[in-house]
Amino acid sequence: MMLDIDVRAFNRSAWDRLVLAGNRWTVPVTPSEIELARRGQFSVHLTPSTPVPADWFPPLEGLRVLGLASAGGQQGPLLAAAGARVVILDNSPGQLAQDRLVAKREGLELRTEEGDMRDLSIFGEGTFDLIFHPCSNCFVPEIVPVWQECARVLAPGGLLLAGFVNPIAFSPDRELEAQGVVQLRYPVPYSDLAHQDEPSIRTLREAGEPLQFGHTLEDQIGGQLRAGFCLTELFEDGWPDSGEPLHRLMNCFVATRALKLRPKGRGCAPAA
Repeated sequence: MMLDIDVRAFNRSAWDRLVLAGNRWTVPVTPSEIELARRGQFSVHLTPSTPVPADWFPPLEGLRVLGLASAGGQQGPLLAAAGARVVILDNSPGQLAQDRLVAKREGLELRTEEGDMRDLSIFGEGTFDLIFHPCSNCFVPEIVPVWQECARVLAPGGLLLAGFVNPIAFSPDRELEAQGVVQLRYPVPYSDLAHQDEPSIRTLREAGEPLQFGHTLEDQIGGQLRAGFCLTELFEDGWPDSGEPLHRLMNCFVATRALKLRPKGRGCAPAA
């Protein structure tokens, strides 16, 4: 039975609590990192371990960038320091406050908006040249609208840099994982609402952990293609420090670079 929970409100509260707890993805970058970014030397992540290759980015000076579900005082301030015109949209006020903290501390121009990654209606068509979307769509139940909205707000020829979780990462039995055993239990796609009971959800709430969802590769990659993107680069990434045994056996994260294009014959051509 699917539990009836307001996912956005649940996860907003969870991430606000993770900020207070000092979660890795909520710790702002340092002044020295900002100074390096101002000189064009920066390192940002879509996935846990491997930095995004420098050649995935076009020249950043004046580039209109949307950090989608990307708050936390990390990627957005670095891109702004490197010359981009950055807007950060995120569901967590606490995370957004981290970006404003760095922007004020470093004198950066950076705009923040609280919102749902599946609904970018506050932005017009073709508003951005690049969308930076790190591993965060595992916190919403459906992702096809995310890709459709990304395609709408990107200008023709715009770039979508996205990170996501291979859904196999959600399949192991969690109690056995705690004992160091990998045994698949949950189906793909996975949903905390469908595959966990109310006591388990209460435990997540008490621990300040967000609800998670494991989306199919068809929706992750195929969803981008159907939305009008052409995939140009991809890499897999691991998380050796996670403590979950599956991550010692395989890379469970994927980063993609995609252009907003339109089909033309068997290839792709820039959107008109």
